[in-house]
Amino acid sequence: MDLGALSRWYRASARELPWRAPGTSPWAVLVSEVMLQQTPVPRVLPVYEAWLRRWPTPHALAADSPGEAVRMWGKLGYPRRALRLHECATALVERFDGRLPADVELLEALPGIGAYTARAVAVFAFGRRHPVVDTNVRRVAARAVLGQADAGPPAAKRDHALVDALLPEDEHEAATTSIALMELGALVCTAGSPKCPVCPIESQCAWLRAGRPAYEGPTTRPQRFAGTDRQVRGLLMDVLRATDKPVQKHVLDVVWADADQRERALQSLLADGLVTRKDKDEYALPG
Repeated sequence: MDLGALSRWYRASARELPWRAPGTSPWAVLVSEVMLQQTPVPRVLPVYEAWLRRWPTPHALAADSPGEAVRMWGKLGYPRRALRLHECATALVERFDGRLPADVELLEALPGIGAYTARAVAVFAFGRRHPVVDTNVRRVAARAVLGQADAGPPAAKRDHALVDALLPEDEHEAATTSIALMELGALVCTAGSPKCPVCPIESQCAWLRAGRPAYEGPTTRPQRFAGTDRQVRGLLMDVLRATDKPVQKHVLDVVWADADQRERALQSLLADGLVTRKDKDEYALPG
């Protein structure tokens, strides 16, 4: 597939996002990638900017408490990501003098950095050639190459091989192609309403050539939120983030009527290290 048109489209049409700005540090790229996991760009932007004003380097974050990282995380969801970023910053200071390595294996060895994030940082911060495969990229590749409306459930080895085959050999061009594929899936080749007439690779798309057949394979059900332990955990965290003092148990008890579910959620927060017990009846963010 000739992806030159895709790269030209990206340079002309991509969103101006702060983590894509020239001179953005590898640390800032890592922060953006962690925050963007399962969280849309508009929600991430204000937290990302505030986070980097306070902690522009791994040294700055490592010198602060993990509880402050959780507090700054706010309502982005999945607050364990904040703890993992703090652990990662501490490891970077201890192992690499606060500098991110460009090697995928070294990145994956850092706390909280999985296969996707390691490749994303290597590509977007250092311009390396690796397949970076998120939901948007999987959908674009499934349509353009396989002629399928949807990629179906993830399969890392298969997905990486499919996207790797699309990347140019030149590292710089491959990095541009990687971010362009991601942006195409976010803005044009969307799940529900793809804008095929304005797609830069419309003429090369196997799905279009096949007449845009409906997807009939296995699917992944979206996770519900209302009424789940995740919702209760979030309500408890809201109370704890709102103060820098320990919170008595009876204050937490009012956030959810179901005592068993509320206690289960609180115990899971304690187990995850997101909450600490100060005494029998007081709780706080980790110090």
